[in-house]
Amino acid sequence: MTRPGRVSWVLVAALLVSLAALLPLGFVVWVGYQAGWDTIAALVFRARVGELLLNTALLVMVTVPLCVALAVALAWLTERSDLPGARTWSWLAAAPLAVPAFVHSYAWITVLPGLQGLPGAVLVSVLAYFPFLYLPVAAGLRRLDPGMEDTAAALGVGPWGVFFRVVLPQLRLAIWGGALLVGLHLLAEYGLFVMIRFDTFTTAIVDQFQSTYNGPAANMLAGVLVLCCFVLLGLEAGTRGKERYARVGTGSARIPRPARLGRYKSLCLLVPALTAALSLGVPLITLTRWLVAGGAEVWQQVDLLPTLGETLALATGGALLTTLVAVPMAWLSIRAPGRLQRVMEGCNYLVGSLPGIVVALALVSVMVRVALPLYQTVVTVLLAYMLMFLPRALISLRAGIAQAPVELEQAARSLGRTPTQALWQVTMRLAAPGVASGVALVFLAITNELTATLLLAPNGTQTLATAFWAHTSEIDYAGAAPYALLMVLLSVPLTWLLYVQSKRSAGR
Repeated sequence: MTRPGRVSWVLVAALLVSLAALLPLGFVVWVGYQAGWDTIAALVFRARVGELLLNTALLVMVTVPLCVALAVALAWLTERSDLPGARTWSWLAAAPLAVPAFVHSYAWITVLPGLQGLPGAVLVSVLAYFPFLYLPVAAGLRRLDPGMEDTAAALGVGPWGVFFRVVLPQLRLAIWGGALLVGLHLLAEYGLFVMIRFDTFTTAIVDQFQSTYNGPAANMLAGVLVLCCFVLLGLEAGTRGKERYARVGTGSARIPRPARLGRYKSLCLLVPALTAALSLGVPLITLTRWLVAGGAEVWQQVDLLPTLGETLALATGGALLTTLVAVPMAWLSIRAPGRLQRVMEGCNYLVGSLPGIVVALALVSVMVRVALPLYQTVVTVLLAYMLMFLPRALISLRAGIAQAPVELEQAARSLGRTPTQALWQVTMRLAAPGVASGVALVFLAITNELTATLLLAPNGTQTLATAFWAHTSEIDYAGAAPYALLMVLLSVPLTWLLYVQSKRSAGR
């Protein structure tokens, strides 16, 4: 009697959020319908689109596997080996989340002005985005029961065989979820690739809007971008599998014995050390250099503190709202998988593949026609953040709920808890690390968001990201440095909190 009611309210909530997520896609389709087939064919089937498609495809196909390999290697070294200083290296592997992607570009083009094209884009993208994979993979390794590995070893399977045949398959949800998140970021990223001078669909779309306000051309490019997202969603859905990831049994899982690196210890130390030097050392050294060059004057900019306050308010409100509305869809994804659920979940990921400026223009079009009083208000800005960053919250919540045994939820209901109480008091408490991860990731994303904020924010509103971009656009790198440093300092506490809670979730 209770289960149908539970599914009903969760399904309705998830459906409403999914329909809202389709708004930007509907905007693209509407513009295409108005343009007509002849215009669509002329704008899509041309050499420039082929070039952008090749660039974007190469970027994703090279960057994502490199992120996976680096994240898995770092996670295993810091969580399952006797690597010296493993706890410190673990924190340093998560810390690059605190550095915005376009700040990575800002740092690298300062150090290597000739860095550009695909090699530069791949290098900076891997350094900026691998933590999105490292965190869930490391958390997954901490939660795995080593009993299965012991059994495989007892049956004669070697260490490499145990890793590839036992450990790696159990990390599938974390790896594919993180890979999907990285892929979506690559499709929608703008600032990083503009600075590195690498053309993708997103940079071309923004250029169209900014230079000629060519709506049809830009929206046709966005349509191709949506098709790219369909490909990523299909790959993720087809390889996710239906395995169980939670453990229910007597006692607690044994803490795994660290693997001995032996004579390879010094060589293995190079992996986290070099990663930290490139992903953290280069940005921090560059910021220090520009701050010293600018002197005390760069800290006397009158809008510095107001900009910090506005960024904090928008990031906090947007993170809480986005994580809350993602709960129903995340629960359905794990507890009630099915064809309808996959379609609705896909709707939420689709909007993540669209550049912020397309999401913003879709909201502008709707607000002007339907809710004019909300145009250029904080409500519209928060709605844009919710639509854009739902994938971040979903990935984190889905992984957390997957490791919360459904039997405990059912036991709570049998003891008199209502379906809603069982969900919030049992499942969401067990999934607390995933909830914290979702809030932190969305907060970080909003702190670094650029294009949608520029278009939708109320007059006079300025965030750290938009102020940083204004200075770098004028080649005032010294003036931009304080805003970049504040973005990093603002992101560090949540990154640390994310790291600590991830450790606590495994009792370590």
